[in-house]
Amino acid sequence: MNAVNHPVSPAGTLRWLLKREYWENRGGFFYAPLIAGVVSLFMSAVGIGLGLFALHRAARDGGLHVDGQDVNINGLDLALLTQKISPKDMADLGNGLDLTLLLSSTWPFLVLAFVVFFYCLGALYDDRRDRSILFWKSLPLSDTQTVLSKVISALIVAPLVATLAGIATMIGFMIIISIVALTHGGSPTTLIWGPASPLTIGAGLLAAIPVYALWALPTAGWLLLCSAWAKSKPFLWAVLLPLFTGIVVSTTKLMHLFDMSTGWFWQHIVGRLLLGTVPGVDLVYRLAGSNERKSLDSIVSLMNPAEQLKSLAMPDLWIGAAVGVIFIFLAIRLRRRAGEI
Repeated sequence: MNAVNHPVSPAGTLRWLLKREYWENRGGFFYAPLIAGVVSLFMSAVGIGLGLFALHRAARDGGLHVDGQDVNINGLDLALLTQKISPKDMADLGNGLDLTLLLSSTWPFLVLAFVVFFYCLGALYDDRRDRSILFWKSLPLSDTQTVLSKVISALIVAPLVATLAGIATMIGFMIIISIVALTHGGSPTTLIWGPASPLTIGAGLLAAIPVYALWALPTAGWLLLCSAWAKSKPFLWAVLLPLFTGIVVSTTKLMHLFDMSTGWFWQHIVGRLLLGTVPGVDLVYRLAGSNERKSLDSIVSLMNPAEQLKSLAMPDLWIGAAVGVIFIFLAIRLRRRAGEI
Protein backbone atom coordinates (compact mmCIF):
# COMPACT_ATOMS: atom_id res chain seq x y z
CA MET A 1 0.00 0.00 0.00
CA ASN A 2 1.19 3.49 -0.76
CA ALA A 3 1.40 5.80 2.20
CA VAL A 4 -0.62 8.95 1.84
CA ASN A 5 1.15 12.08 2.97
CA HIS A 6 -1.16 14.64 4.49
CA PRO A 7 0.30 18.14 4.64
CA VAL A 8 0.42 19.66 8.10
CA SER A 9 -1.80 22.71 8.46
CA PRO A 10 -0.27 26.02 9.57
CA ALA A 11 -2.18 25.69 12.86
CA GLY A 12 -0.78 22.20 13.35
CA THR A 13 2.73 23.44 12.60
CA LEU A 14 2.37 26.29 15.09
CA ARG A 15 1.08 23.87 17.71
CA TRP A 16 4.09 21.62 17.14
CA LEU A 17 6.44 24.59 17.42
CA LEU A 18 4.80 25.66 20.68
CA LYS A 19 5.31 22.17 22.09
CA ARG A 20 8.94 22.31 21.01
CA GLU A 21 9.46 25.67 22.73
CA TYR A 22 7.83 24.41 25.91
CA TRP A 23 9.85 21.20 26.14
CA GLU A 24 13.11 22.95 25.33
CA ASN A 25 12.44 25.62 27.95
CA ARG A 26 10.31 23.79 30.51
CA GLY A 27 12.95 24.52 33.16
CA GLY A 28 12.13 28.23 32.95
CA PHE A 29 8.49 27.97 31.91
CA PHE A 30 7.36 25.29 34.39
CA TYR A 31 9.91 24.34 37.02
CA ALA A 32 11.14 27.85 37.84
CA PRO A 33 7.74 29.32 38.87
CA LEU A 34 6.80 26.06 40.56
CA ILE A 35 9.99 26.02 42.63
CA ALA A 36 9.51 29.73 43.42
CA GLY A 37 6.03 28.95 44.75
CA VAL A 38 7.32 26.08 46.88
CA VAL A 39 10.10 28.28 48.28
CA SER A 40 7.55 30.98 49.06
CA LEU A 41 5.37 28.50 50.96
CA PHE A 42 8.36 27.08 52.81
CA MET A 43 9.57 30.52 53.90
CA SER A 44 6.05 31.51 54.91
CA ALA A 45 5.67 28.37 57.01
CA VAL A 46 9.05 28.93 58.65
CA GLY A 47 8.24 32.58 59.33
CA ILE A 48 4.86 31.72 60.87
CA GLY A 49 6.44 28.96 62.95
CA LEU A 50 9.18 31.24 64.26
CA GLY A 51 6.65 33.96 65.01
CA LEU A 52 4.43 31.61 66.99
CA PHE A 53 7.44 30.22 68.83
CA ALA A 54 8.57 33.73 69.76
CA LEU A 55 5.08 34.67 70.97
CA HIS A 56 4.76 31.55 73.12
CA ARG A 57 8.22 32.03 74.55
CA ALA A 58 7.62 35.70 75.32
CA ALA A 59 4.32 34.83 77.01
CA ARG A 60 5.93 32.16 79.17
CA ASP A 61 8.70 34.53 80.21
CA GLY A 62 6.23 37.34 80.95
CA GLY A 63 7.69 39.49 78.19
CA LEU A 64 4.56 39.89 76.09
CA HIS A 65 2.52 42.99 76.94
CA VAL A 66 -0.49 44.58 75.29
CA ASP A 67 -1.73 47.92 76.67
CA GLY A 68 0.47 47.41 79.71
CA GLN A 69 -1.06 44.01 80.55
CA ASP A 70 0.53 40.60 80.34
CA VAL A 71 -0.87 38.34 77.64
CA ASN A 72 -0.74 34.55 77.82
CA ILE A 73 -0.68 33.31 74.26
CA ASN A 74 -1.36 29.76 75.43
CA GLY A 75 -4.74 30.94 76.64
CA LEU A 76 -5.69 32.59 73.35
CA ASP A 77 -9.06 31.35 72.17
CA LEU A 78 -9.66 32.28 68.52
CA ALA A 79 -13.22 31.00 68.74
CA LEU A 80 -13.94 33.54 71.49
CA LEU A 81 -12.12 36.20 69.51
CA THR A 82 -14.30 35.46 66.49
CA GLN A 83 -17.46 35.96 68.54
CA LYS A 84 -16.32 39.38 69.73
CA ILE A 85 -14.97 40.72 66.44
CA SER A 86 -16.93 43.56 64.85
CA PRO A 87 -18.04 43.68 61.20
CA LYS A 88 -15.55 46.50 60.53
CA ASP A 89 -12.72 44.49 62.05
CA MET A 90 -13.77 41.50 59.97
CA ALA A 91 -13.64 43.63 56.82
CA ASP A 92 -10.20 44.89 57.80
CA LEU A 93 -9.15 41.30 58.41
CA GLY A 94 -10.33 40.39 54.92
CA ASN A 95 -8.35 43.24 53.34
CA GLY A 96 -5.26 42.21 55.28
CA LEU A 97 -5.66 38.60 54.23
CA ASP A 98 -6.11 39.62 50.58
CA LEU A 99 -2.91 41.65 50.68
CA THR A 100 -1.08 38.73 52.29
CA LEU A 101 -2.43 36.31 49.70
CA LEU A 102 -1.39 38.57 46.85
CA LEU A 103 2.11 38.93 48.31
CA SER A 104 2.39 35.15 48.76
CA SER A 105 1.64 34.64 45.05
CA THR A 106 4.22 37.13 43.75
CA TRP A 107 7.25 34.83 43.74
CA PRO A 108 6.30 32.95 40.54
CA PHE A 109 5.65 36.30 38.85
CA LEU A 110 9.04 37.67 39.87
CA VAL A 111 10.61 34.61 38.30
CA LEU A 112 8.42 35.12 35.21
CA ALA A 113 9.91 38.57 34.60
CA PHE A 114 13.45 37.15 34.36
CA VAL A 115 12.40 34.01 32.45
CA VAL A 116 10.60 35.94 29.70
CA PHE A 117 13.34 38.57 29.45
CA PHE A 118 16.22 36.14 28.95
CA TYR A 119 14.14 33.71 26.88
CA CYS A 120 13.36 36.42 24.33
CA LEU A 121 16.95 37.63 24.43
CA GLY A 122 18.31 34.24 23.44
CA ALA A 123 15.40 32.92 21.37
CA LEU A 124 16.85 33.84 17.97
CA TYR A 125 20.50 34.26 18.92
CA ASP A 126 21.19 30.83 20.39
CA ASP A 127 20.30 28.84 17.28
CA ARG A 128 22.60 31.09 15.24
CA ARG A 129 25.39 30.69 17.76
CA ASP A 130 25.25 26.86 17.75
CA ARG A 131 24.33 26.85 14.02
CA SER A 132 21.20 24.78 14.64
CA ILE A 133 19.43 27.40 12.54
CA LEU A 134 20.69 25.50 9.48
CA PHE A 135 18.76 22.44 10.63
CA TRP A 136 15.54 24.35 11.34
CA LYS A 137 15.74 26.14 7.99
CA SER A 138 15.98 22.77 6.26
CA LEU A 139 12.53 21.88 7.61
CA PRO A 140 9.27 23.09 6.03
CA LEU A 141 8.90 25.78 8.68
CA SER A 142 8.54 29.44 7.90
CA ASP A 143 10.47 32.06 9.82
CA THR A 144 7.19 33.77 10.63
CA GLN A 145 5.84 30.63 12.30
CA THR A 146 9.08 30.12 14.20
CA VAL A 147 9.22 33.67 15.57
CA LEU A 148 5.50 33.77 16.38
CA SER A 149 5.81 30.52 18.32
CA LYS A 150 8.46 32.18 20.46
CA VAL A 151 6.31 35.28 20.96
CA ILE A 152 3.29 33.20 22.02
CA SER A 153 5.46 31.07 24.30
CA ALA A 154 6.87 34.15 26.01
CA LEU A 155 3.68 36.21 26.29
CA ILE A 156 0.95 33.58 26.70
CA VAL A 157 2.33 30.17 27.71
CA ALA A 158 4.88 31.35 30.30
CA PRO A 159 2.48 33.85 31.98
CA LEU A 160 -0.28 31.24 32.08
CA VAL A 161 1.95 28.70 33.83
CA ALA A 162 3.26 31.35 36.24
CA THR A 163 -0.30 32.48 37.02
CA LEU A 164 -1.41 28.93 37.78
CA ALA A 165 1.66 28.51 39.98
CA GLY A 166 0.85 31.79 41.74
CA ILE A 167 -2.76 30.73 42.38
CA ALA A 168 -1.59 27.34 43.68
CA THR A 169 0.88 29.13 45.99
CA MET A 170 -1.89 31.38 47.24
CA ILE A 171 -4.15 28.41 48.02
CA GLY A 172 -1.24 26.63 49.71
CA PHE A 173 -0.65 29.67 51.91
CA MET A 174 -4.31 29.73 52.89
CA ILE A 175 -4.07 26.08 53.90
CA ILE A 176 -1.03 26.85 56.08
CA ILE A 177 -2.71 29.71 57.95
CA SER A 178 -5.91 27.66 58.18
CA ILE A 179 -3.96 24.96 60.02
CA VAL A 180 -2.54 27.62 62.35
CA ALA A 181 -6.03 28.97 63.05
CA LEU A 182 -7.42 25.46 63.60
CA THR A 183 -4.68 24.53 66.07
CA HIS A 184 -5.48 27.66 68.09
CA GLY A 185 -9.19 26.96 68.40
CA GLY A 186 -10.36 29.07 65.50
CA SER A 187 -12.54 28.25 62.51
CA PRO A 188 -10.64 28.52 59.20
CA THR A 189 -13.94 29.04 57.38
CA THR A 190 -14.87 32.00 59.57
CA LEU A 191 -11.44 33.56 60.01
CA ILE A 192 -9.69 32.76 56.72
CA TRP A 193 -11.81 31.54 53.83
CA GLY A 194 -14.81 33.73 54.62
CA PRO A 195 -13.19 37.18 54.89
CA ALA A 196 -10.58 36.57 52.17
CA SER A 197 -11.33 36.70 48.44
CA PRO A 198 -9.09 34.09 46.78
CA LEU A 199 -11.49 33.53 43.88
CA THR A 200 -11.56 37.23 43.01
CA ILE A 201 -7.79 37.52 43.22
CA GLY A 202 -7.29 34.36 41.15
CA ALA A 203 -9.75 35.56 38.50
CA GLY A 204 -7.96 38.92 38.42
CA LEU A 205 -4.60 37.23 37.90
CA LEU A 206 -6.02 35.20 34.99
CA ALA A 207 -7.66 38.30 33.49
CA ALA A 208 -4.30 40.08 33.61
CA ILE A 209 -2.70 37.60 31.17
CA PRO A 210 -3.92 39.31 27.94
CA VAL A 211 -3.04 42.69 29.43
CA TYR A 212 0.43 41.40 30.23
CA ALA A 213 0.85 40.02 26.71
CA LEU A 214 0.04 43.37 25.11
CA TRP A 215 2.00 45.44 27.63
CA ALA A 216 5.10 43.26 27.33
CA LEU A 217 4.93 43.19 23.52
CA PRO A 218 7.35 46.11 22.92
CA THR A 219 9.89 44.63 25.34
CA ALA A 220 9.57 41.15 23.83
CA GLY A 221 9.78 42.58 20.31
CA TRP A 222 12.85 44.66 21.18
CA LEU A 223 14.61 41.68 22.77
CA LEU A 224 13.77 39.42 19.82
CA LEU A 225 15.04 42.07 17.43
CA CYS A 226 18.34 42.28 19.32
CA SER A 227 18.46 38.48 19.47
CA ALA A 228 18.06 38.26 15.68
CA TRP A 229 20.47 41.10 14.90
CA ALA A 230 23.34 41.00 17.40
CA LYS A 231 26.47 39.18 16.28
CA SER A 232 27.48 38.68 19.91
CA LYS A 233 26.47 39.74 23.42
CA PRO A 234 22.80 40.53 22.69
CA PHE A 235 22.27 41.43 26.38
CA LEU A 236 24.64 44.38 26.15
CA TRP A 237 23.00 45.66 22.98
CA ALA A 238 19.46 45.23 24.33
CA VAL A 239 20.14 46.91 27.67
CA LEU A 240 22.93 49.40 27.09
CA LEU A 241 21.55 50.90 23.89
CA PRO A 242 18.33 52.21 25.51
CA LEU A 243 20.22 53.25 28.66
CA PHE A 244 22.91 55.08 26.67
CA THR A 245 20.22 56.80 24.58
CA GLY A 246 18.46 57.87 27.75
CA ILE A 247 21.68 59.31 29.16
CA VAL A 248 22.31 61.25 25.94
CA VAL A 249 18.76 62.61 25.96
CA SER A 250 19.10 63.60 29.62
CA THR A 251 22.45 65.35 29.25
CA THR A 252 21.53 67.20 26.04
CA LYS A 253 18.00 68.04 27.24
CA LEU A 254 16.79 67.01 23.80
CA MET A 255 13.21 66.44 24.97
CA HIS A 256 12.89 70.13 25.83
CA LEU A 257 12.73 70.81 22.09
CA PHE A 258 9.44 68.93 22.05
CA ASP A 259 8.24 70.61 25.26
CA MET A 260 8.59 67.32 27.14
CA SER A 261 10.66 66.24 30.12
CA THR A 262 13.49 63.73 30.08
CA GLY A 263 11.50 61.76 32.63
CA TRP A 264 8.94 61.06 29.90
CA PHE A 265 11.65 59.51 27.74
CA TRP A 266 12.87 57.27 30.55
CA GLN A 267 9.36 56.21 31.46
CA HIS A 268 7.81 55.69 28.04
CA ILE A 269 10.82 54.68 25.94
CA VAL A 270 13.51 53.14 28.14
CA GLY A 271 11.04 51.74 30.66
CA ARG A 272 8.77 50.22 28.01
CA LEU A 273 11.73 48.62 26.21
CA LEU A 274 13.29 47.05 29.30
CA LEU A 275 10.63 46.60 32.01
CA GLY A 276 7.64 45.29 30.07
CA THR A 277 8.20 41.70 31.18
CA VAL A 278 7.60 42.64 34.83
CA PRO A 279 3.99 41.67 35.69
CA GLY A 280 1.85 44.49 37.04
CA VAL A 281 3.88 47.36 35.59
CA ASP A 282 0.83 48.45 33.59
CA LEU A 283 -0.97 49.16 36.89
CA VAL A 284 1.92 51.36 38.02
CA TYR A 285 1.74 53.36 34.79
CA ARG A 286 -2.05 53.57 34.92
CA LEU A 287 -2.40 54.62 38.54
CA ALA A 288 0.63 56.91 38.78
CA GLY A 289 -0.64 60.43 39.27
CA SER A 290 -4.21 59.34 38.58
CA ASN A 291 -7.27 60.07 40.70
CA GLU A 292 -8.39 56.54 39.96
CA ARG A 293 -6.27 55.11 42.76
CA LYS A 294 -8.32 57.04 45.33
CA SER A 295 -11.32 54.81 44.57
CA LEU A 296 -9.35 51.62 45.21
CA ASP A 297 -10.11 51.03 48.86
CA SER A 298 -8.99 47.39 48.97
CA ILE A 299 -6.84 44.80 47.26
CA VAL A 300 -10.00 43.08 46.02
CA SER A 301 -11.06 46.18 44.10
CA LEU A 302 -7.61 46.36 42.49
CA MET A 303 -7.50 42.66 41.62
CA ASN A 304 -11.04 42.51 40.29
CA PRO A 305 -10.99 41.19 36.68
CA ALA A 306 -12.84 44.27 35.44
CA GLU A 307 -10.25 46.49 37.14
CA GLN A 308 -7.42 44.52 35.54
CA LEU A 309 -8.94 44.86 32.08
CA LYS A 310 -9.16 48.65 32.43
CA SER A 311 -5.55 48.75 31.29
CA LEU A 312 -6.78 47.78 27.82
CA ALA A 313 -8.17 51.31 27.52
CA MET A 314 -4.71 52.86 27.88
CA PRO A 315 -3.42 54.43 24.65
CA ASP A 316 0.14 53.75 25.84
CA LEU A 317 -0.60 50.03 25.83
CA TRP A 318 -1.72 49.96 22.19
CA ILE A 319 1.00 52.32 20.96
CA GLY A 320 3.61 50.12 22.61
CA ALA A 321 1.98 46.99 21.20
CA ALA A 322 2.14 48.49 17.68
CA VAL A 323 5.83 49.24 18.16
CA GLY A 324 6.34 45.70 19.41
CA VAL A 325 4.70 44.31 16.27
CA ILE A 326 7.11 46.36 14.16
CA PHE A 327 10.06 44.98 16.13
CA ILE A 328 8.79 41.42 15.63
CA PHE A 329 8.34 42.01 11.89
CA LEU A 330 11.95 43.23 11.67
CA ALA A 331 13.13 40.21 13.68
CA ILE A 332 11.38 37.91 11.19
CA ARG A 333 13.05 39.69 8.27
CA LEU A 334 16.46 39.39 9.91
CA ARG A 335 15.96 35.70 10.59
CA ARG A 336 15.14 35.04 6.96
CA ARG A 337 18.57 36.35 6.02
CA ALA A 338 20.35 34.60 8.87
CA GLY A 339 22.33 31.54 7.98
CA GLU A 340 25.48 32.05 9.92
CA ILE A 341 26.93 34.45 12.45
